[in-house]
Amino acid sequence: MNATPHTAIVTGGSEGLGLALTVALAERGWNVVVDARHSQLLIEAVAPLGPSVVAVPGDINDPTHRLALVASATGVSDDGRIDLIINNASTLGPLPMPALLQLPPTDLVGVLTTNVVSPLALIQVAASHLTVDGCIINITSDAGVAAYEGWGGYGTSKSALDQLSRILAVEQPTWRVYAVDPGDMRTAMHQDAFPGQDISDRPLPQHSVAGILALINGSQPSGRYSVAQVR
Repeated sequence: MNATPHTAIVTGGSEGLGLALTVALAERGWNVVVDARHSQLLIEAVAPLGPSVVAVPGDINDPTHRLALVASATGVSDDGRIDLIINNASTLGPLPMPALLQLPPTDLVGVLTTNVVSPLALIQVAASHLTVDGCIINITSDAGVAAYEGWGGYGTSKSALDQLSRILAVEQPTWRVYAVDPGDMRTAMHQDAFPGQDISDRPLPQHSVAGILALINGSQPSGRYSVAQVR
C-alpha cells in the first residue's frame, strides 16, 4: 500500500529556489501548493510537474490569498492536513538597494511586511491544519547576521525572521521550525542585488535543495541552519 502523500505550501515558487524546491518535492511524491505574484510565469513553470502541484497565483501580502493557499492545501491533502510550509517569497525592496539614510520608511515597511509579517500570517492561518510534527522552513540570509552596505532593509527583515523563527520554535515545541540560509545563488533576485555584475560563478538554486530536503526529512532540532551544515 502506498503511503499517504505529504502536503506542502511553497511561496514564491515561479522561479529560483522556490521552483527548485517545488520540483524536488513533487519528484518525491508530495502534493505541493505553490504561489507567486506573476500568474502566467507561475503556471508555465509548474505545468510540467503534473497534477500533484497546484498553482495559486497571488500576493502573499494579501490576506485573502493566504486563505486561498491554505484552502487549496487542505483540499489536495487526503486528510486535510498540511505537513510543510516553506516561506520563500521575499523582496529586496527598492532597487538599486539604498543606504539606510536614503531608504524611505514606507519601503522599509514594505520589506518587513513581505519578508516577516506575511510569513507569520500564513503560518497563523495554516496552524490548525499543520500536523503535530509539522515542519516550517523560513528562508533567511547571511544578510540577517552580517552588516553589508546597502542591505539594511533586507538584512533587517531577515534578522527579524530569524528571531521570529526562534520564538515560534519555543512556543510550538512539537513543530520543527527552521530558518535556513541557502547561501549565494544564481537567481534573478540575486542579480537584482548586483546590477551589472557577473554572478555566473554563483551556484544554481538546485545546489541548495539537498540541504533543505535533509532538514525536511530529518529530525534535526529547530534552529537556524545554513545548507552547508546539513547538505
